[in-house]
Amino acid sequence: MRPPLSAIDADLISAADYERRAEQHVDAPAWAYLQGGAGDERTLAANREVWREWSVLPRMLRDLRGGTTRCELLGMSLAHPLLLAPVAYQQLFHPDGEAAAAMAAGVMGGAMVLSSFASQRLEDVAEAGSAPLWLQLYWQGAREQTLALVQRAEAAGYRALVLTVDAPVGGVRNREQRAGFHLPEHIRAVNLPQPLATPSLAEGASAVFDGLLALAPTWDDVAWLCRSSSLPVLLKGILHPDDARQAQQAGAAGVIVSNHGGRVLDSGWPALRSLPAIRAALGGEATILVDGGIRRGSEVFKALALGASAVLVGRPYVHALATAGALGVAHLLRLLREELEIEMALAGCRTLADITRACVCRADGSDFPG
Repeated sequence: MRPPLSAIDADLISAADYERRAEQHVDAPAWAYLQGGAGDERTLAANREVWREWSVLPRMLRDLRGGTTRCELLGMSLAHPLLLAPVAYQQLFHPDGEAAAAMAAGVMGGAMVLSSFASQRLEDVAEAGSAPLWLQLYWQGAREQTLALVQRAEAAGYRALVLTVDAPVGGVRNREQRAGFHLPEHIRAVNLPQPLATPSLAEGASAVFDGLLALAPTWDDVAWLCRSSSLPVLLKGILHPDDARQAQQAGAAGVIVSNHGGRVLDSGWPALRSLPAIRAALGGEATILVDGGIRRGSEVFKALALGASAVLVGRPYVHALATAGALGVAHLLRLLREELEIEMALAGCRTLADITRACVCRADGSDFPG
C-alpha cells in the first residue's frame, strides 16, 4: 500500500528521491522495462551525462519583479514549460495509470502527451483531468488505421498529435529481456484493438527490412498526416537538422528532439547536443521540444537556453506515479517548477524569453565571453 503523499513528502525533495522510492513499489521485471535502455545502454547514460557539458552563466542586479515560468505553446498558455512525455502502460506502475498523470498535469497547469500504448482509453484519460492533451502516434501500418486513431483524438478534444519517427523497429533491450518482462494479462494497449499484421515473408527475407519496415511511414505519409488532421503535428525523434528542415517542409508544426530515452538506438546521439543546430535550422519562431535525462530545474533552464520551447519529462513522473499516484506526479512537477524558478532568479532571468544562449557556456570554458 502506498502511503499518502503527506506522510512521505519530507523525504521526497527531488526527482532522484522519487526514483529511489519508486523501486520499492514496482516489481523487478516492470522496473527493468521502465529503467532500461537499448543494448549496453550507452545512449541511456549519455542522456544524463550530457547536461554536465553546460554551465549556467548568471547576470546580477536585474529587476526580476513579476517573474514567471508561463509558457505559450501551439496556442496554449501553460503555467510552466514541463510536459509529461508519452510513456506506455502506466497501469504497470499505479492502478490509476495515465488518468492520474493527466489529472496531475492539469492541477499543475501543464500538459501531457498520451502514449498510443496507454493502458487506458484515450477518451477516459481526457475526462480525468483539465490538462491539454496531445496524442502520441506510432504509424498504424496504413493511412486508414492511423486516421481512425487521429479522429478519435480529435473527437475527444486532444490538442496536438506527436508522431514518433525514431522507432520503426524496437530496440534490443537486454535489461528487460534478462528480467523476463512481459505484460500482465489485465494490461494492454487498449487504444490499439489489434496488432499490426506484418507481410508474409519469403524464405530468406529479413523480418526487419522486409517485415516491420514494410509498414513504416515515409515523408510522404508525414505530409499526408499534416494535411489530413485538424490538429498540429509534431515529429518526435528528430536529431539531425536536415530531418528537422524536412519535417517543417512536410507541414509539421514542430519537432521533438529526442533519442527515445535511450530505448531504441544504442550509441545514439544525445538529444541536447542536437538542439542548438536544430534551432538554428528552423529559426527562432519554430516550436521545438526536447527530452532525455532531465531531472532538475537547472537542466530545464539549460534546455531552454539552447533552443527548446519546452521540455518533456518521462521516467521521473512515472517514478512519482508509482510512489504516490496523482499526488506524486503533481508534487514532482511542483519541485521541478520551483527549481526552475530559483534557477531563473539566480541567473537573472525574469521570463522564459530571457533565457537565451548567452545564459549558458560550455563547462570547459571554450566559449566564455571576454
